Amino acid sequence: MKVYPLWHIGHQNEAGPNGETIHVNDTMVFLDELDGDDVKLLGIYSSEAEAEARIRRARLQPGFANEPDCFQAGEYDLDEDHWTEGFVRVPAQPLE
Repeated sequence: MKVYPLWHIGHQNEAGPNGETIHVNDTMVFLDELDGDDVKLLGIYSSEAEAEARIRRARLQPGFANEPDCFQAGEYDLDEDHWTEGFVRVPAQPLE
């Protein structure tokens, strides 16, 4: 069975060449949580169509309407491992 998580990225980053906010990079929604971007899980849906319907509803709401192209949906198999390795923490670098 497949499920479709839907995320919205609220951008606050300053990742552009002159410190401007990047919303979409190529065809993907840009994300940099260390630079202030805020990720929200809107829901997990049973079909791609249900996730797209939620995007249409969300685009009418405050905040989401300001960043209507910053939704990211995925397709995942239920009951399957998707992160199969460990992880390491990278210490924050001091600001200059």
